[in-house]
Parts: sequence; structure tokens; C-alpha cells
Amino acid sequence: MKQIEVTILGQVYMLACPEGGEAQLAAAVASVDREMTLIRDAGKVKARERIAVLAALNLAYQMADGGAAAGRGAEPAPADAREAEPTGRVDIDGLLQRVDAALADDGQLL
Repeated sequence: MKQIEVTILGQVYMLACPEGGEAQLAAAVASVDREMTLIRDAGKVKARERIAVLAALNLAYQMADGGAAAGRGAEPAPADAREAEPTGRVDIDGLLQRVDAALADDGQLL
């Protein structure tokens, strides 16, 4: 395994990458960085940890949706239909409350 230096939301990370997997890792890093940047730039979420959790939820939703949600621009994909507002946008405050509740005990999801 080789080590590759990447930047996500202005933070540098060293990641292990299997030989020949550089392009796939670069694409994954670009997706994560793009999602995190969109959430940060929306202005409602400041904490990097919360931004990361919301980005992970958005990317997981896009994967489950077969990638159809990926082209929706700055509009985050709803993780749960109860969280969607009538305009189709996600209730960020509601998601943050759920994230806070999940992290309340020890600060870790898993």
C-alpha cells in the first residue's frame, strides 16, 4: 500500500491506497470534499464533525439512490422523508438535532 496526501475541506490527510487505486481514491476524495464544501458554504453548519456526518449521509443516500441524487447541486439529499421541507430541501436543524442525539453519549456513531 502506498500513502497519498489529500486535502478535504482544507485539512490534509495521509491515506493508504492500494496500487492502481489512485484515480478511484482521488474521485472519492473529490466527492467528499465537494459535499462537505456545499454544506459548509450553506452557512448553517460550522462544526467540521457535523459537516462530515451530513456529507456522509448525503453520499450514502446518493449511492442508495443509484447516483440520481448526485446531480442535484447544492441541494442536499434527504436522508429521511420526514426531514424534507415542502421545497425538497433538507431540514438541516432537524438533522443536526438527530446527529447531536446520536453523539450525545460518547461522541462516536460506532
